[in-house]
Amino acid sequence: MTRVLVVDDEPQILRALRINLRVRDYEVHVASSGTEALEVAGRYPPDLVILDLGLPDLDGVEVIEGLRGWTKAPIIVLSGRADSLDKVEALDAGADDYITKPFGVEELLARMRAAVRRTRATDDLPQVRLGDVVVDLAAKRVTGAAGDIRLTPTEWHLLEVLLRNPGKLLSRNQLLTEVWGPGYADATGNLRLYMAQLRRKLEPDPARPRWLITEPGMGYRYQPSPDPEPDPARA
Repeated sequence: MTRVLVVDDEPQILRALRINLRVRDYEVHVASSGTEALEVAGRYPPDLVILDLGLPDLDGVEVIEGLRGWTKAPIIVLSGRADSLDKVEALDAGADDYITKPFGVEELLARMRAAVRRTRATDDLPQVRLGDVVVDLAAKRVTGAAGDIRLTPTEWHLLEVLLRNPGKLLSRNQLLTEVWGPGYADATGNLRLYMAQLRRKLEPDPARPRWLITEPGMGYRYQPSPDPEPDPARA
């Protein structure tokens, strides 16, 4: 059973999520403040956290930083703050995803399932398939229908960071710091250029990417293809 910690200072949201998640067989713990959230998380280590940023005592980013000091459990931020700067700050602090209020329960559940799948997947992904393109992370080799696809060292590093975080929204600052270093946090032009180059080499239609997705104002994510539906004839 997946253990979920829901943190929000709105009683109606806590009640609605507690009911919806328990019906779907999640173990649910709730907190209405940042301090309480850290205490509850310490007593009942969560597999996933749903966190509002606007808490009465601590800012949600402080809670993320407190959790990230000891747990890798995915954190989905749920907030009424629409400003992209707030979203980026939360992502840079260690959040895995961000949903703006008002939200649909089905969307939240889908994000939760994706986050849990990511954390339960093996850390060492030997191969990732992007349509006809196969990326071998161990061999550092990319092949397509016509043979090998050559990537520059920077293109490879950027692609590897994205692929090792399937479905996770990575802020521009996270990617720039990881790939280029801390002195390049403002070099967003570099990031746009190399993402465009990767799409030209790996996407069937670079103008409409299927796997290397832009989240406007926030960053990028690698969106894996959905699992194929089972074939009834082979069931």
